[in-house]
Amino acid sequence: MNRDDEKPTIYTIGHSNHSIDAFIELLRGADVDAVADVRSVPYSKRYPQFQKAPLAQHLKAAGIAYVFLGKELGARPDNPECYVDGRASYERIAALPAFAEGLSRLEDGAQRHRVALMCAEREPLHCHRTLLVSRHLIRRGNPIVHLLADGRREAGGDAEARMASEMGLAEEDMFLTGEQRIEEAYRLITKST
Repeated sequence: MNRDDEKPTIYTIGHSNHSIDAFIELLRGADVDAVADVRSVPYSKRYPQFQKAPLAQHLKAAGIAYVFLGKELGARPDNPECYVDGRASYERIAALPAFAEGLSRLEDGAQRHRVALMCAEREPLHCHRTLLVSRHLIRRGNPIVHLLADGRREAGGDAEARMASEMGLAEEDMFLTGEQRIEEAYRLITKST
């Protein structure tokens, strides 16, 4: 951090189909020293290295802390009020006190660690780590950087602009401000996923 009032960058990453070694190398490439797992269910039948216990052990061996925040920041909460017609409502999840507490806990951790939010999906725009969690972190003034599967990085604002473009929203719109365009993109993408 350059100034006292700046918030530290929070990274995101999808475990995708990476080997554990490749995953750890992506984290090391960004000097991440803590992973916040935001999966509601930290389990993967196809990729057992990313189940909660083995993942925590691999990360610990690599000198990277692990914390599970899926109860607070996961996309599939236990609360039936968070569902509409069987689908999770990100708006309802974001309104929960537990969600706000999870964001605060994450921000506090980011003051002491270089944190990456982790979920399963490779593409940030297909994952709640972006469409739900990062969205609200950005609104709270937190810089976000997505660690992509090929090692590239994408700033949170660039991902939002890409999302708006993919949703067919023109950059210049006489009826929408830039902020409204991004909010409309979030509405459209969460409706389509």
